[in-house]
Amino acid sequence: MEIRTFKKGIHPPHNKRTDGAELTECPAPDTVYIPLAQHIGKPAALCVAVGDTVKAGTLVGKADGFVSANVFSSVSGTVRAVLRRKTPTGGCDHVVIENDGRYESESLPQMTSRDRDALLSRIKDAGLVGMGGAGFPTHVKFSPKNPVDTFIINAAECEPYITCDYRLLVEHTESVLTGAKYLALTLGLDRFYIGIEDNKPEAAKAICAVAARLGINATAVLLKSKYPQGAEKQLIYAVTKRKVPEGKLPADIGAVVGNVHTAYALFDAVENNTPLYRRALTVCGGGVRNGGNLWVRTGTLYGDCVRFCGGPKDNCVKQISGGPMMGFALDSLDYAVTKTTGSLLLLSDSEANTVQPSACINCGRCARACPMNLMPMYIDAYTLRGDYATAKRYGAANCIECGCCAYTCPAKRPIVQSVRLCKKKIREMGL
Repeated sequence: MEIRTFKKGIHPPHNKRTDGAELTECPAPDTVYIPLAQHIGKPAALCVAVGDTVKAGTLVGKADGFVSANVFSSVSGTVRAVLRRKTPTGGCDHVVIENDGRYESESLPQMTSRDRDALLSRIKDAGLVGMGGAGFPTHVKFSPKNPVDTFIINAAECEPYITCDYRLLVEHTESVLTGAKYLALTLGLDRFYIGIEDNKPEAAKAICAVAARLGINATAVLLKSKYPQGAEKQLIYAVTKRKVPEGKLPADIGAVVGNVHTAYALFDAVENNTPLYRRALTVCGGGVRNGGNLWVRTGTLYGDCVRFCGGPKDNCVKQISGGPMMGFALDSLDYAVTKTTGSLLLLSDSEANTVQPSACINCGRCARACPMNLMPMYIDAYTLRGDYATAKRYGAANCIECGCCAYTCPAKRPIVQSVRLCKKKIREMGL
């Protein structure tokens, strides 16, 4: 089978140490902290009060606007408080629920149809979002204004360490493919592609075998193991050779991309009437005693996940929410797992980059690696000068924040942080 890819990119070590670790249930803690902002867009509107009794699956935050998503309790118990707490990217209100240990659940109504409108309604009611990290509300993404002819499931999982999507594909192949079929139906399609890197042969074989047995029209596309192969624009180019123009969305060129875990969550919502309040999560790195892939209920603190994995080692020097390339460094483990938390990394002193940055030497390595064909060194330089307008002209708004530039930089410049600051300033200043 032909192995496809995109131009440029990098080849960091895979470090898929947990690819053989089966998904294991992480016990829910005594208290969960449910963030009302677990998605891109407006936070959900609180719809419970202190003292209310809830079940796993009870709506605690209702979608507030078109680009928003429902939020559910992940345990049964009592609402004890509504507190503003920090998140890896800022802060939002959290619903604090005391777990009663009964794990009583509340389900969505039984579906009587599997047509497009019924599926879109179920997606919205179940609170589905993109679970690869972006968190865009799924009902919005799968209601494109323009007709599309191509749907791709992103099974690349190109970030080092992370293996939770891989375990879903291997352990729950039928569920993922059925959920993907439902996603395709919302777009009016009866076929779809699954883009998967060639370092996951077991999953690729399972996809082909199960799709043939179920009669699902799914085509597995082998992709070169290269970072960021799972980035949306790079994935679309690798599979279709189509380019998403600047300022446009994939739907504008007839393509939509969905995540493996989102497909699984839709299967669960359609077939089991279960709203989205738990997810698969990889805990890995040389700084944790026993890494693995866990089923975790939203609102569980990162610290609870790490304790279940044996706790941190003495050599742990860095904690990251997400992958090592695009994740966010943490000051503590006092953060709550959300629908988009795919990985928690504890890196040892030999794994983490703790070198202090030095001045740019104008070597151009960042530009040679950039999959978006940008000039990251200039974006970084003009951002540091406070000249955000010029940084924007060099393409800051088009950066996908993959981290290829920072990875290849011999001066260890924090270029991604500069880009994120620049984007923030561009929005604030209306540039």
